Amino acid sequence: MKLVVGLGNPGIEYQFTPHNAGFLAIDRIAERCGVTVANRRNRALTATAKLAGFDVVLAKPETYMNLSGIAIVQLAEDLEIDPLRDIIVLYDEVDLPLGAVRLRERGSSAGHNGAKSVSGALGSDEWLRVRIGVSPEDADAASGVRRRSADFVLTPFRRKELAVLDEVLDRVAEAVEVVLKEGASAAMNRFNRRDEKTE
Repeated sequence: MKLVVGLGNPGIEYQFTPHNAGFLAIDRIAERCGVTVANRRNRALTATAKLAGFDVVLAKPETYMNLSGIAIVQLAEDLEIDPLRDIIVLYDEVDLPLGAVRLRERGSSAGHNGAKSVSGALGSDEWLRVRIGVSPEDADAASGVRRRSADFVLTPFRRKELAVLDEVLDRVAEAVEVVLKEGASAAMNRFNRRDEKTE
């Protein structure tokens, strides 16, 4: 059993904001699997699905971003899985441009409250993460204020940004499938390099 968790904030007002890219990715994976993430379990909305031949639980914590780790630990205990080996966490990354996807097996939170919560709850920063770039096109040196402002991640995407995100969510879903079928290294080689060529 594998646990695939998207980070975000519950509530319709946050649905299409950069900080909810992880939730949107989980919804895309669920759609591809023909399931709906609606079962309440361990402070999260969940769905059980078959993905790349594996039994997986898809989850969206309802704890709000800065307490995401609590739900993840509770789910891992309930599912009797190793949280450092059997989870994949999907979340937004303001230090990556919109359209980029990066996989890492370890690392600091880089100021991301959800990632910080996960590392704190697991007692380790060695967990697999898929970071979804959300920095807008206008976030260059002259106009980086929009990207850096505290409320940027809670401001709804613009229409043209949603169009880019739509394509990215399919790549995130594919990356998770590759992790399951071929391992994290293969997925990093395939998806991280692809992004480096396009940036």
